[in-house]
Amino acid sequence: MNIGVLTFKISLPGCGSLKEKRQRMGGLHERFGRNPAVAVCESADLNRLDSSEWSFVVAATSAQKVESICSEIEDKLQRTVDGRVLDVAREIL
Repeated sequence: MNIGVLTFKISLPGCGSLKEKRQRMGGLHERFGRNPAVAVCESADLNRLDSSEWSFVVAATSAQKVESICSEIEDKLQRTVDGRVLDVAREIL
């Protein structure tokens, strides 16, 4: 079993409340959590209005498949997030 961990730090300029933050970021769980090979959660900055950190854990039978899923997540998140991605960390275990 191969495992990859992706962590995204996202800036949310102009976000005025936790409710707005949840609305802007809430779709991540539904979009990516449907894949049985992916676990997703907000991993830091839970109570900050101007930023959010999300982690994705990917499990697959080959390192190549893990890399492929991680790249797909990264591409899709860069295009669809309602904020600015400041940092992406990828680790293959």
